[in-house]
Amino acid sequence: MQPKAFLFDMNGTMIDDMHYHEKAWFDILNNQIGYPISMADTKKQMYGKNEELFERLFGTEKYTNEEVAAWSLMKEKKYQQVFLPHLQLIKGLNHFLEKAQQHKIAMAIGTAASPFNVNFVLDNLPVKKYFDAIITADDVATSKPNPEVFTKCADILQVSYNDCIVFEDSPKGVQAALNAGMKAVVILSYHQQYEFDHLDNIVLFINDYTDARLNDLLL
Repeated sequence: MQPKAFLFDMNGTMIDDMHYHEKAWFDILNNQIGYPISMADTKKQMYGKNEELFERLFGTEKYTNEEVAAWSLMKEKKYQQVFLPHLQLIKGLNHFLEKAQQHKIAMAIGTAASPFNVNFVLDNLPVKKYFDAIITADDVATSKPNPEVFTKCADILQVSYNDCIVFEDSPKGVQAALNAGMKAVVILSYHQQYEFDHLDNIVLFINDYTDARLNDLLL
């Protein structure tokens, strides 16, 4: 496969921050909201938009939209404060983005993160120049595994879905790529390889972007 576009998830894929999100949610749910949940179950619930997480845990009646937004903002501020000293690209990514751009591969970000968190990352790391599209939680009706976040990226780039490779760290994200008819590269920053056994659209598992096998995608 000679891809024409790379579509990147952000959290856990461009930056290694998922454990910080997990701890922030664990603290908010247990110590602020008073909802007893284990760290393992917190991890299981950490996908999609924040409001979708609240709906899975509490239904739609317990909290108003304004209350959900307030809790979400508190969580994001807690995450950002703790993670900021550690904010950096996953090893090798900046060089990989540069090489992809030199090979005229179109690139976009497709993430379930809010604009508040996307701006936190892109305002602090010099990579915005590589991306011709950025799709966030506010731009889609339903989060991954719904493929909308990636199909919107491809549509903006004007690249066929089967000419895209998605870079993801989560099974839900890889499922979204599969649902869009796209292949995926998995970054093993937060999940274990066996968690992807049910997905057949994966071309590579990598630990970081220094993996020499990525060069085969740039030919």
